[in-house]
Amino acid sequence: MAQFKVAVVVGSNRRDSINRKLAQALVKLAPADVSFQIAPIDDLPIYNQDHEGNLPASVARFKGEIEAADGVLFVTPEHSRSIPTVLKNAIDWGARPWGKNSWTGKVVAVTGTSPGAISTALAQQHLRQIIGAQGALLMGGEFYIQFKEGLVDAAGTVADEGTRKFLQGLVDQLSALVARFAQGAKKAA
Repeated sequence: MAQFKVAVVVGSNRRDSINRKLAQALVKLAPADVSFQIAPIDDLPIYNQDHEGNLPASVARFKGEIEAADGVLFVTPEHSRSIPTVLKNAIDWGARPWGKNSWTGKVVAVTGTSPGAISTALAQQHLRQIIGAQGALLMGGEFYIQFKEGLVDAAGTVADEGTRKFLQGLVDQLSALVARFAQGAKKAA
């Protein structure tokens, strides 16, 4: 039975996103005591401060999923050498309205995949800068995955053993940090 929750935010709204496939494979690597659940962002309207007083239902749902989670795993592509617009939009909604930042104090890990040799290195760097400024607690390590045909098999699991072990390390490290911080918060309360 899961004691801790990790919200998985996929930085793509593309139906056949390779990052969504990777995220779904990562969910399968979660230990029994941690529930990894995808928090959709593709239905969020473009951020507009005019709507902060009466949040759209999809925004309230998203903020609720982030707030209910003990940690967040971002799995993002790279667009124009940075994070995708849809992801920045989700981060902006999560940070607003003023005084109701859903990201503050969340343990966060960042990964992503791309067919390119440097994967999503620049997007991950920018994402770390942006989410760190929101008060998130960033997990160390660099998790760049070059996507090749067959990386995620038809069953939705990471087929390459070396990559699976590497990603298991990411999931295990994030899970341990989430548990440590969540238990510390309970003791302090």
